[in-house]
Amino acid sequence: MFPTIRRAVIPAAGLGSRLLPLTKAIPKEMLPVGGKPVIEHTVRELVDSGITDITVVVSGGKGLIQEHFRPNPALVEQLRKDGKAAHADEVERVAELARQGHITYLDQCGPYGNGTPVLNAARAFGDEPVLVLWPDDVFVAEVPRAQQLIRAYEQTGCPVLALMPMDPTESGRYGVPIVREDLGDGQLRITGLVEKPEPAAAPSSYAAIGGYVVTPGIIDELREQTRRWYEHRKGEVYLTDAINAYASTRAVYGQVIKGRWYDTGNPADYLVAQMAFALAHPEYRPVLCGLVAGLDVQDAAIRTEISV
Repeated sequence: MFPTIRRAVIPAAGLGSRLLPLTKAIPKEMLPVGGKPVIEHTVRELVDSGITDITVVVSGGKGLIQEHFRPNPALVEQLRKDGKAAHADEVERVAELARQGHITYLDQCGPYGNGTPVLNAARAFGDEPVLVLWPDDVFVAEVPRAQQLIRAYEQTGCPVLALMPMDPTESGRYGVPIVREDLGDGQLRITGLVEKPEPAAAPSSYAAIGGYVVTPGIIDELREQTRRWYEHRKGEVYLTDAINAYASTRAVYGQVIKGRWYDTGNPADYLVAQMAFALAHPEYRPVLCGLVAGLDVQDAAIRTEISV
């Protein structure tokens, strides 16, 4: 039996620079998608997958995240007094979600890079495996992505990366795994990742997306990276580099995730995520479809004018 995964890390210390100026005052993790902040989707996914200990690694200016998940009895009381029971229930559900996930917050320190928050949080892990999910991803699936990753770990006892099929022409946007063996049912043995390769150089037709099962061996590689950083004071500490170093001598697996992934970390993908959730909403869908139909009519009229 392998150790049970009960802990998770959400790195939320980034600047959100690709979404500026929107993220100047609002953390990117708090931008709304489907009526909830993006990070709430991630927390719900973890809690629904049985995670009972969530560490959110933050930096300055991220107080709104903590405020969102903090209980607010005064607000709930006022809402109920105003006859807004449904809204009061929603506020209480968010606080209950935080309680179920036992959310704690940790200030990031150390070199830049997405491996640093994982290493910052690792003091509490001991020899336990841990899930790492990014807070600007939203995943829609019958079985939560986190749960699919946990199942893959339970079968292998090794680090696991979330993968999705990729259009080869899009390889320059992703880390692309080097596949050693296809084990069936979406499970792949991999020997590393190539970051943002040209299509002709892509080693497979899969993309690594936000989601990892990190084991103590990966944490050791992050520590080694950080030690070298303090010696030379150059470069950054990346989770991908730690995974590649580990995979050079030990087994790492990828799990092709069943579901739909939305990245909200840049303006175009954020708009796509918002539109997708709105179209799935029974109240908003007719409004949007009517708007699009109206735009189509206007666009046809413009094309006619131009062609005259």
